[in-house]
Amino acid sequence: MRYLIKSFMMLFVAAVLVVGATSMEAQARKITLRLGHPMAPGNNVTLGYEKFKELVEERSNGKIRVQLYGNAILGSDRVTMESAQRGTLDLASSSSPNMANFSKAFMVFDLPYVTSPKYQKNLYAALDNGELGKYLAAELEKINLKPIMYSEYGYRNFVATKKEIKSVADLANMKVRTTASPVEVAVASKLGMNPTPIAWGEVYTALQQGTVDGEGNTFSLLNDAKHTEVLKYAMDSAHNYSMHILLMNKKTFEGLTPELQEAIVSSGRDALAYQRGITADLEAKAVDAFKAQGIKIHKLSDAERAEFVKLTRPVWDEFSKEIPADLLKLVQDTQK
Repeated sequence: MRYLIKSFMMLFVAAVLVVGATSMEAQARKITLRLGHPMAPGNNVTLGYEKFKELVEERSNGKIRVQLYGNAILGSDRVTMESAQRGTLDLASSSSPNMANFSKAFMVFDLPYVTSPKYQKNLYAALDNGELGKYLAAELEKINLKPIMYSEYGYRNFVATKKEIKSVADLANMKVRTTASPVEVAVASKLGMNPTPIAWGEVYTALQQGTVDGEGNTFSLLNDAKHTEVLKYAMDSAHNYSMHILLMNKKTFEGLTPELQEAIVSSGRDALAYQRGITADLEAKAVDAFKAQGIKIHKLSDAERAEFVKLTRPVWDEFSKEIPADLLKLVQDTQK
């Protein structure tokens, strides 16, 4: 009997030691989060995600390691975001126009001139701490995504390879690259252009081969992605503000401990502040690079810009039924 009791106690202690060792091993095991984004090296979005990686690894005390896959190495915004939804990737970044593939709510940011640099701080506040951010977070949770950063990207400007562009009339019949956003396609059409949706990673080649004659994007991204090697003309149309939204697989986020969740959320918040802080300087440097490359930049007069606003306003009416009215109001309320 004593032998049986002794044997039982030895087995019990051994089991406790195994469970304890397994638990310690699990705690010591690092979590690897894979983040895919299509932005070029040196771009403000890329630098923001590099800062995010640095902060997460530091604040998690090394428990989380972030692997960055940038420069469209894993495919377009749509491809990487689909991977994040499924959990093949843990995080992915998509431009707000390309988010129209996943939620019609994000078409609101594609409406021409719906936001203005003049009221940018109001937009930031609404996204970071206001009802606008809460609304979008609820929409994203419906499609298994958790917002981490409404990453600074910038205002898009039209550029061209063949023809100087100084006014709306100069855009007529230009084959312009767009995202898959139906709003962006409609804007191009209203301005007399021939829209051609093309994945970001294929645009450089399309410009070289003449598949398209132009595009609309921030000067800084165009410069970082070397599109300046092909482009010849530009204008500061600033026709819409785009973000590059960093999203995490919702189930993956919820499976982390509260401490690790906080490390990710706080790192996203502080990386975003850093990102927004460097954007203006990077855009100014890109303008200088355009000029050094011989690209002619036309600055629109107030009258010329008003013409853009007038001609694209019908797009608002066209998509008003597809964009929730309360969401549109939240965005418009930031422009006061």
